Amino acid sequence: MQEWANQLCENRQFGSKMTDSKYFTTTKKGEIFELKAELNSDKKEKKKEAVKKVIASMTVGKDVSALFPDVVNCMQTDNLELKKLVYLYLMNYAKSQPDMAIMAVNTFVKDCEDPNPLIRALAVRTMGCIRVDKITEYLCEPLRKCLKDEDPYVRKTAAVCVAKLHDINAQLVEDQGFLDTLKDLISDSNPMVVANAVAALSEIAESHPNSNLLDLNPQTINKLLTALNECTEWGQIFILDCLANYTPRDDRESQSICERVTPRLSHANSAVVLSAVKVLMKFMEMLPKDLDYYGTLLKKLAPPLVTLLSAEPELQYVALRNINLIVQRRPEILKHEMKVFFVKYNDPIYVKLEKLDIMIRLASQANIAQVLAELKEYATEVDVDFVRKAVRAIGRCAIKVEQSAERCVSTLLDLIQTKVNYVVQEAIVVIKDIFRKYPNKYESVIATLCENLDSLDEPEARAAMIWIVGEYAERIDNADELLESFLEGFHDESTQVQLQLLTAIVKLFLKKPTETQELVQQVLSLATQDSDNPDLRDRGYIYWRLLSTDPVAAKEVVLAEKPLISEETDLIEPTLLEELICHIGTLASVYHKPPSAFVEGSRGVQHKRLPGSAGSGESVESPDPGAAATETPPAVIPSQGDLLGDLLNLDLTPTTTTGPPPPTTSGMQMGAMDLLGGGLDSLPPIPLRTDTRHSPQLPHQSPSPPDYSPTELGGDIGGNPAMGAAFGAAPATMPASFNAPGSGGLDDLFDLGGGVGMPMGALNPPKAVWLPAMKAKGLEISGVFVRRAGVIQMEMTLTNKAMSVMTDFAIQFNRNSFGLAPAGPLQILTPLSPNQSIEAALPLSTVGPVMKMEPLNNLQVAVKNNIDVFYFSCQYPISMLFVEDGKMERQVFLATWKDIPNDNESQFQIKDCHLNSDAASNKLQSSNIFTIAKRTVEGQDMLYQSMKLTNGIWVLAELRVQAGNPNYTISLKCRAPEVSQCVFQNYEAVLKN
Repeated sequence: MQEWANQLCENRQFGSKMTDSKYFTTTKKGEIFELKAELNSDKKEKKKEAVKKVIASMTVGKDVSALFPDVVNCMQTDNLELKKLVYLYLMNYAKSQPDMAIMAVNTFVKDCEDPNPLIRALAVRTMGCIRVDKITEYLCEPLRKCLKDEDPYVRKTAAVCVAKLHDINAQLVEDQGFLDTLKDLISDSNPMVVANAVAALSEIAESHPNSNLLDLNPQTINKLLTALNECTEWGQIFILDCLANYTPRDDRESQSICERVTPRLSHANSAVVLSAVKVLMKFMEMLPKDLDYYGTLLKKLAPPLVTLLSAEPELQYVALRNINLIVQRRPEILKHEMKVFFVKYNDPIYVKLEKLDIMIRLASQANIAQVLAELKEYATEVDVDFVRKAVRAIGRCAIKVEQSAERCVSTLLDLIQTKVNYVVQEAIVVIKDIFRKYPNKYESVIATLCENLDSLDEPEARAAMIWIVGEYAERIDNADELLESFLEGFHDESTQVQLQLLTAIVKLFLKKPTETQELVQQVLSLATQDSDNPDLRDRGYIYWRLLSTDPVAAKEVVLAEKPLISEETDLIEPTLLEELICHIGTLASVYHKPPSAFVEGSRGVQHKRLPGSAGSGESVESPDPGAAATETPPAVIPSQGDLLGDLLNLDLTPTTTTGPPPPTTSGMQMGAMDLLGGGLDSLPPIPLRTDTRHSPQLPHQSPSPPDYSPTELGGDIGGNPAMGAAFGAAPATMPASFNAPGSGGLDDLFDLGGGVGMPMGALNPPKAVWLPAMKAKGLEISGVFVRRAGVIQMEMTLTNKAMSVMTDFAIQFNRNSFGLAPAGPLQILTPLSPNQSIEAALPLSTVGPVMKMEPLNNLQVAVKNNIDVFYFSCQYPISMLFVEDGKMERQVFLATWKDIPNDNESQFQIKDCHLNSDAASNKLQSSNIFTIAKRTVEGQDMLYQSMKLTNGIWVLAELRVQAGNPNYTISLKCRAPEVSQCVFQNYEAVLKN
């Protein structure tokens, strides 16, 4: 009996805790009618239960908007709980029922004068959250009263409401003078009111970067510092972030602020600590380093940062990412705290890797022995990623601390002896870097490295080992055998290994010419004639030409002395580091990217930097918004998926980071030439279709390819000119300029040289409406893209169809396929009055950030004015990107057509076109589509044409025109086949224009 009674008591206790769960149980049909009846009940308790059911249904996603008038009637109550529930319902449904929401206005106004401050604050908070224009008009008077309310709770709520109202209608807030009232609240006697006023002003200032809302001066700063000691932790963060935007007049003021902020370092909330660190890191820049207080401040900064590392792993990670920035800027702060960054066995991998990074940054001659002992221990762990990073860290220590290099190499050799595959491979990669840093010092270990040659299976390790063998070939007796073993599976290797193997064998040949003639011929043949990789082929041709023309020059280029590698290759660029220091404690400090790289939407992102040294008085914010924009163009519109492919990388130009520089030419890409000089037909054989209609048959030379007989490769490589002559035929003279129209001594069938500007027949479409007035609060934008005198312009007409004046226009582009970006600010110097239009021409550059769009010529634009930020998309004709030097030489055209794979060819039909071939050619030339040659086969004219995009991509075309047939056929070939569809659309538009 007693057990049963105990169970009953437990059930009752459990039931009391779970009282509200009953509202979320599934209800039967017709519940809306039942709820309606309950909401109109005379019993207060029944009414409250009904509102709770309505809120529960709303929470799980049911549509209960039909009950709007009945719920609004429940507002007239003294019960605070019921009032809160009704206000919650109103906030959710007011936007979809704006006309019904007006019914609640009288109650709001009445509640704003209620004797209970909680109800007054609740009313003004709810009105601020209802984003309906009709209600905001009624909000002004109650808000004005609440901003001057006698109760601080009401005032602090009203301060935040001003920021919300500004987001809905900025002009209204300015007209009503709320911003001035908000500024007055900074002098309020209550610290929480001050904190909320600062938060609201900061929020408004973010959306209006050029407005000087937070006019910080010594008097204001003093008030903020006074409030800092008394407000809540989140209020302290708002105030500290505001202080971080202030630039002290001199080092004395800077020191005074630092002294008053320092106590925040001992706060229990880690966000407060990081905000305080941000302020101190910034103001320290203005303190003279010989000042006693400077040293004291450095010592005070270390303990709070160390304390952050005793929190849970997620907080540790955030702290470590911030510490990483601090250590790069001021390593002296934590130079004695190395031990706290030693890895614990139970640390998550993301914490371990971050600690490892900081350990290397703090490594110095004083602590290197301790660090190396730790790293050696980590290299025996079970986590493969962590072990790899630890082995790399040993190599980085060797490069950073010269005195420890020998000890690091010894440690790496010990690790190689463990014969653990991934440890050995990482060790070889870092030893290569050590050889680069300390040439002719540790080469005695090469023999040990060569013993592990067979165990290498990762591309980076194989490439590193090949580099070592090639670089020190004269010291390795069987270097040729080692490299030959790699050559056996040449086509199965990754590009990285193939490129390194090609260079290493050429180095070996230059050092031991008589023994390695067959080997160098074999690798050059594999790299050029048997490879589809353009980078590999290009490098192979460059080496072949160098060796065949000037062996002495080849030796100087390939065996040139290499620059020493730098100590820290992964340091953040100084200006970016300064900006990130100004964002300590925010997401930017975790991502290690400026806010403009990941913040989307209408907020104006300000680029911050640290102040100059004592007394410089530099401004913290970028003074010129245009200048800030050029540092890092922000992505103003949500990006379109991942970076699907940078079109700039589809250029035909070979890589210039590896191998010797090619002979100087201007314009056309080197990949389209015969670098061996045997004429264009000595390019490597590429399978071509037998359909002769698709292979341009232009007049060209056909000399026989050079004979590379192994017996002719002898001679003294050091300077015997006979060797170069024997190596291969001397190269043909390269054209002086590949992009000059009509160069190369070939008579063009059309005289297509010409001026710039807007030629006759150029595609000149009418302006299209890009942004309709109904979507942009009365602003209408129509425009067109034009190319004049080699400059791309966006010609726009801006029309104001609203009732208010529009000013402060600015424009930004999202990343796009061809890097289009404004070359300067949008020049609209006079206000745009109602019913007025204004013309604007915006010059564009093609050096902006790149992201592949769908369709390829899509451009996403954001336009800002004093009212709001508006977004639209438009498509530009790809002919805007055709440059004026897009005319290829005939022979280069033929070779390039052959060289581009047949899979990259697209064929299209242009219907209902009634021009003859000459008229079509002239019309296309006006859009920078140049005719190289014309052939007539069986009454059909074939025009061979070339065009070049601003990012260096060449497009080749064959246009077939049959007399009397209104349908043309066009074949397009391009290294970037994605471009072909846009080019075809442009052909169609130009020819039918």
